[in-house]
Amino acid sequence: MKIAFVIQRYGLEVNGGAELLCRTVAEHLTKTTNIEIITTCAIDYVTWKNEYPVGTSVLNNVIVHRFPVDFPRDNKKFNQFSEKIFQYPHSRDDEIQWMKLQGPYSSELLNYVKENKNCYDLFVFFTYLYCTTFFGLPLVSNKAILVPTAHDEPPIYLSIFNDLFHLPRAILYNTEEEKKFINLKFKNESVPHDIIGTGIDVPDIIDPTAVERHYGLKKFIVYVGRIDESKGCKELFDYFIRYKIENPISLKLVLLGKAVMEVPYHPDIIPLGFVSEQDKYNCIMGSELLVMPSLFESLSIVLFEAWYCKRPVLVNGNCDVLKGQCIRSNGGLWYSSYEEFTECLEILLKNRNIRKTLGENGKRFVDENYCWEIVEEKYLRFINKFKLNEH
Repeated sequence: MKIAFVIQRYGLEVNGGAELLCRTVAEHLTKTTNIEIITTCAIDYVTWKNEYPVGTSVLNNVIVHRFPVDFPRDNKKFNQFSEKIFQYPHSRDDEIQWMKLQGPYSSELLNYVKENKNCYDLFVFFTYLYCTTFFGLPLVSNKAILVPTAHDEPPIYLSIFNDLFHLPRAILYNTEEEKKFINLKFKNESVPHDIIGTGIDVPDIIDPTAVERHYGLKKFIVYVGRIDESKGCKELFDYFIRYKIENPISLKLVLLGKAVMEVPYHPDIIPLGFVSEQDKYNCIMGSELLVMPSLFESLSIVLFEAWYCKRPVLVNGNCDVLKGQCIRSNGGLWYSSYEEFTECLEILLKNRNIRKTLGENGKRFVDENYCWEIVEEKYLRFINKFKLNEH
């Protein structure tokens, strides 16, 4: 079988969300299946500026076809148009125009998909939200699988998505909560589906003592991911600063990831920026716990990473996916207000045995459900079943 994974951006520099899910799944499946990537030349999801060279290359044994984005995103125009779309009556054509303004729109990529339809057995489209899926999937819908990475957010209520979730031959969800939300929203239960998720790649050795040696950090909680208001970081900063005023202990909040918002200056908020995978795991294992404040998630891989390190998590309980992951694993606590944030944080910080138990529960949950051997087998079984149904 020859399978194309279609994704808006792809590369080692693109380290998060649907893009990381796509890359890690591709790299693991390529050992037994012929996987090729169809993507753009963009790295930055804000501008979609062409940065990678056009053409075909190989990255970690996976063939990658890159196509130029027709035009960068005009953020001022896009934001103004988004206000119109989400606050005022508008037409379907307006929504399609919004999609093009959001980007990344690549006519060469779409032409390649259309012209090479018969060269691939399957096309797997990662994330519902961007042009690569919205305009690309309908071109090959009879041999398309959608990995929607969807959650409850404003764009998913646009009418242009009503048909999209009925078009693919099959859908692969990341969590039960994502499937439930999509089925309720689009009434597409009849579309063949499975719930798989992803595995995680872990360094051979994790050294929590390296954090103190390299950064001078001792007692801290850690946030891993894009530092963005849309990820709940502003609320996290507000909560943490207020907590430190009320509880003047030595605890610090360490941030790992690229900042796309202003990080408040505070002696106990430590932004380390984008770090290596080794440093990331060292920091997680060296922490007291991981905090995940995001309201919008279809799957949180960083929770698996924390649990692999036997660290408990504290998550935004208003996100059904994060709360569901904690309930199924019994590996963390959740909050829906500042008072609950404080209470949960106090419980975890003051009770080493609770931290230890939750962390061990999480490790067992990851080992039993999200090791790569299990994830690969699920993907291959589903893909092969799907292919058999072709005949």
